[in-house]
Amino acid sequence: MTATLTPGAAPNAPTPGSPRVSLEDPPPSRRKKRDLATPFAYIVALVICGITVAPVIYVILGGFRTTAQINRDPAGLPDPWVVDKYLGVFQDPNFWTQFTNSTIVAVATTGGVVILGVMAAFVIARYDFYGRTFLFSVFVAGLLFPLTVAVLPLFTMLRSFGLLGNLLAVIAPQIAFALPVTIIILVPFLRAIPAELEDAALIDGAGRFTFFWRVLLPLSWPGLITVGVLAFVASWNAYLLPLLLLGNPATATLPVGVQYFSTAYSQDTAGVLAFTSIAMLPALLFFTLAQRRIVGGLTGAVKG
Repeated sequence: MTATLTPGAAPNAPTPGSPRVSLEDPPPSRRKKRDLATPFAYIVALVICGITVAPVIYVILGGFRTTAQINRDPAGLPDPWVVDKYLGVFQDPNFWTQFTNSTIVAVATTGGVVILGVMAAFVIARYDFYGRTFLFSVFVAGLLFPLTVAVLPLFTMLRSFGLLGNLLAVIAPQIAFALPVTIIILVPFLRAIPAELEDAALIDGAGRFTFFWRVLLPLSWPGLITVGVLAFVASWNAYLLPLLLLGNPATATLPVGVQYFSTAYSQDTAGVLAFTSIAMLPALLFFTLAQRRIVGGLTGAVKG
């Protein structure tokens, strides 16, 4: 029995009504595995999100309850909802003092990290000099140097300078410990900017500083925002340095203020939860609003 071919038709051509199969489509076995893996990935993501978000929601809702409600039903919802604990926190003068201290420390740390980080990263990324690789390796090695190891010598040094109890004693070390990750993010980001732009700027008569200020910085905004947000959130949530170097409620930041408040009002569980939720809210909102820019900045650094 011989097969007949229609003139102009290719062998093994699909007949009318038969499903069309693209050569780029994955085989059915791989497609089935991918279809099974997708729901599993969503389930794992939801579980991780639940584990992460549930404590935050519990703390926020706990501030809308009374201590009696929490003792009676720790996992229950507010019934009735009360706002006295939150109002009490806002009426506490120590809260506003500590909020101001946290704002000053976080803003100053962020500004110092961004300014010093982008200048150092610009030199490492755009200049060719002897020891450039070693200098970059020094900053990378800074990630391996934990803060806890430096606490004792840092405390001794700042005490000899008479800076204990001063916000500068927290700002300067936080800038120093944030610079390694800042430079690691910014160096590949700045290196990815085409050299032709710098050559064109130099031909037009622009100097190095003019190119840095008018060309490089505007193109580097995603990376600068990324390192700025990371520095701000880390500074706002910092606990160890403010605890050891500031020393009293009048100069404390909000994370340390939570400890002072919980010690003074140890029986008021709802009040402690309200204070804690307000203390973490600025960093949480700031990080949530800027998360897309963080991803964009990190993506640019990876591509660079």
